Amino acid sequence: MPVRPAASGSEDLCFLDAVELADLIRRRELSAREVVAAHLDRIDRVNPAINAIVTLDPEGALAAAGRADERAASGAELGPLHGLPIAFKDTHLTRGMRTTHGSPLFADHVPDEDELLVQRIESAGAIRIGKTNVPEFAAGSHTFNPVFGATRNPYDPTRSAGGSSGGAAAALAARLQPLADGSDMGGSLRNPASFCNVVGLRPTPGRVPSLPSGDLWETLAVAGPMGRTVADTALLLSVMAGPDPRFPLSLEAPGSAFRAPLERDLTGLRVAYAPDLGGRVPVDPEVRAVVEQQVAVFEELGCTVVEDCPDLDGADDVFRTLRAHTFQQGFGAFLDSARDSLKPSLVWNIEEGLKLTGADVARARAEHTRLHLAAVPFFERYDVLIAPVSQVAPFDVELEYPTVVDGQSQHTYLDWMRSAYLLTVLGAPALSVPAGRTPAGLPVGLQIVGPPRADRAVLEIGAAFEAATGQGKRVPDLP
Repeated sequence: MPVRPAASGSEDLCFLDAVELADLIRRRELSAREVVAAHLDRIDRVNPAINAIVTLDPEGALAAAGRADERAASGAELGPLHGLPIAFKDTHLTRGMRTTHGSPLFADHVPDEDELLVQRIESAGAIRIGKTNVPEFAAGSHTFNPVFGATRNPYDPTRSAGGSSGGAAAALAARLQPLADGSDMGGSLRNPASFCNVVGLRPTPGRVPSLPSGDLWETLAVAGPMGRTVADTALLLSVMAGPDPRFPLSLEAPGSAFRAPLERDLTGLRVAYAPDLGGRVPVDPEVRAVVEQQVAVFEELGCTVVEDCPDLDGADDVFRTLRAHTFQQGFGAFLDSARDSLKPSLVWNIEEGLKLTGADVARARAEHTRLHLAAVPFFERYDVLIAPVSQVAPFDVELEYPTVVDGQSQHTYLDWMRSAYLLTVLGAPALSVPAGRTPAGLPVGLQIVGPPRADRAVLEIGAAFEAATGQGKRVPDLP
C-alpha cells in the first residue's frame, strides 16, 4: 500500500497531521475555511465507501470556519485546535445535533446540551462537522447498528473498523478529519485504533472528566483522544484533560501538560512483554508475529525487555461483573419498554446484570481493589508493559464478532476482546500504536501500558516507538 496516494489541490490538506495543520492556521498560512472545505470535499468523495461519518453539517461547519477566520484576523488569542474540523462520536452529546447512540430508540434525538468534552474541544477552537458511527449504545468492538449500518475498514472495506469508536478511527485513517474523540471501557479506543492503523489512548480514569454522568464513581469507562500520530493524540488530550469540581475522580494536573514535545531517550527503559497476557488469551498467529517483532524495536532503542505479565487472575470476572452491573443500570429500563429494539448481545449483557446480587458486585469491587494493589509492585519493576491490542486482525464486516481465535471458540461478543479489557481493570493508561501489518496488509497495533497516572510517559514511549517504526505513515488506498 502506498505511503501517500496522489492527491491534488486542497485535498492535500487532509493528509497533514493535526499539529502541523493547527500551526499553519495559527500562523495564518491557511484559513480555517480552506481546511474545513477540503475535509468536507474529501468526506463527500470517500465517506460513502466506509460509512464513518453518519451525521454531517457542512453549512454549519463552513459558517463556524468563517467565524474562526474572523477571530484570527482580529488578533484575538487562538485556541490550540483553532480551525481543525472534528466529528464527535455519536454517543457524546452535541447540542442541536442529533446523538443517536446507534439505536433506533434515539434515531431522532437532538440534545439540548453539549457533553463536557465537546465543550472543551470546541472551546479550544475545533469546528464541529458532524458525528461518527458507533455500535448500538457503544456495546461491542465492531461498529454496526440498525440506524446507519456498518462502518468499513479503510484498509479493506470488506473488514471491520473495530469499535466502539470505529467511525472515529476509520474517519482518521481515511483522512476525513485530523483528530477524533472516543471512549473506552473494554477496548473501544484501542481496538479500532489497532484495526485502522491510527493511535488511540485510554487515559487513566479521571484524566478526562465525563459529564453528564449517571455514575460519577465509574472507573471502567473513560473518554479519550485519537489521532494519526502520538503527538496529535497528545494535542487533543491537552484540551480534553483537566479537573472539574463536579467530577469527584478528576485528576488535578492541567491538560496543558500534554502539549509539550514528547521527545524521550528510551535507553535503560524496563519493558515487560506479555504476548498473551501470561497465557490468559489466545492470539491469532499473524497478530502474534507482528507483536513479537516489536521486542527488537524496543531493544534497539536501548530498552531491557523481559517476558512478564501483571497479576490478572480474576480480572475477567471483575470486568464482566462490573460491566454487566453498569449495563443494567444504564439500559435495564429498555428491556421492558423496547426489548425488540435492542440487539441480542445487548439484551444478554443487561440480563447478566439483572442476575447479579449485591454480594456479587461487592466481591468484584474487592477483587478490583486487590488487582490494582498488585499492579503497583509490578510497575515498580517495569516502566511499561507491551502486549497485543487485539487478539485478531480486522475481521469480516458481516460478522458480529470473531467466533474463533487461534482455534479457540469465542462464545460471546466480549470474549475476543480480553487482550484489551483485562488491562482495563488495572486503571492504567493504555496506548494503541500502529505496529505493522499481516501478510494480507491488515493493520496490527501494539498496546503500551504504564502505571496509573503515567499518561504522559506512555505517550512519550509511544512517540519514540512510532518514530522508530514509521508504521503510522501508511495510508489506505481509497478512491
